[in-house]
Amino acid sequence: MYSMSRYAPSANVAELRESATIAVSTRAKALRAAGRSVIDLGAGEPDFPTPACVMDAAHRALDAGCTRYTQVEGIAPLREKIAERASMLRGTTVDPADVVVSTGTKQALFNACFSLFAAGDEVLVPTPGWTSYYQMLALARATPVAVAGSRDRDLKITADDLIRAATERTRGIMLNSPCNPTGSVYSHNELSEIVAVAAERGWWIVSDEIYRAIRYDGPAESLLAVAGDWPRIVVVDGLAKTFAMTGWRIGWSIAPRALSASMTALQSHTTSNATTLSQHAAIAALTLPEAERASQSMVVEFRRRRDRALAELRSAGAEVVEPKGAFYLFIRVGDVSSADPDPGTRFAHRLLEEFDVAVVPGAAFGTREWIRLSYAAPIEDVLEGVRRVVRAGIS
Repeated sequence: MYSMSRYAPSANVAELRESATIAVSTRAKALRAAGRSVIDLGAGEPDFPTPACVMDAAHRALDAGCTRYTQVEGIAPLREKIAERASMLRGTTVDPADVVVSTGTKQALFNACFSLFAAGDEVLVPTPGWTSYYQMLALARATPVAVAGSRDRDLKITADDLIRAATERTRGIMLNSPCNPTGSVYSHNELSEIVAVAAERGWWIVSDEIYRAIRYDGPAESLLAVAGDWPRIVVVDGLAKTFAMTGWRIGWSIAPRALSASMTALQSHTTSNATTLSQHAAIAALTLPEAERASQSMVVEFRRRRDRALAELRSAGAEVVEPKGAFYLFIRVGDVSSADPDPGTRFAHRLLEEFDVAVVPGAAFGTREWIRLSYAAPIEDVLEGVRRVVRAGIS
């Protein structure tokens, strides 16, 4: 019998680490299965149902026999709808041929990183940043370069920060606004300054806008509306967060035609088309007023949870980034020192094992002094989870 002890990981994956957010969720589920009443505030997943009109559209597509392969880049009606919405943001026409529909936004981001960057390239990653950016770039054999945001700017970076971190090998920037894990949102002026630096130096910008519609003071700015004539941008979005469609796995990229063709070719050899039924459901999500109303109602509830949880944390004197979008609270729990090199991970471990609350340690996002708490959970769980965080002792 073949023994797994003979397996050694290839150089492609030898340094690859499991997603920290998935690992936290897996541990929380295991504890629940063992009979513990764990409050899971680790997952980045809306706790709302997919809008009924979207599910009805999927049923109709199934009844119509829409179960076969589609074009690798997605069905034409869906790409046309995505291009139409993108054109409204840009103010000029976006062609459907510039759109590639993928199996979730994560695949769209991977396609972009793998198609744009290679060995020897450096890519600037505003930090804290989503854990998968660093791993995707490493899989592309590029080097992710963490660029730390300042606490007095809600951990956002500036154009000057990027200039200081750049070298002659810098080829691009990964942007995310609203940001996971902080909920910070970049203004039009802040994005314009970043675009100006990229244009001056010939860098690509990959803009992850999956949380753009979850914004508490009007929609967050899209790079499509800011970049002007600078062509070296890839805008990535999807349905998971905005319409509570995480399991439907629909994301997309909007990029210059030649790059979109490369990403389509790459996708043709990995997953091929996104799930056919999900593509038809996506048209309903992007078209029907009922879906938009459901999304807006979800944002209203997220804001209510945010406000209540922030009040609890501030009354306890916690340092927390006030999220202007997304659905996360980023909480400082200690200082890095020789005695405690990773206070966020230590705190998150103790919080789960002793207080039955699952959160994600800040080390997953490149910031070891922090934890990320998701308020995409019933408000009772969110508030009780926050109270247990306070009882666990924020330093």
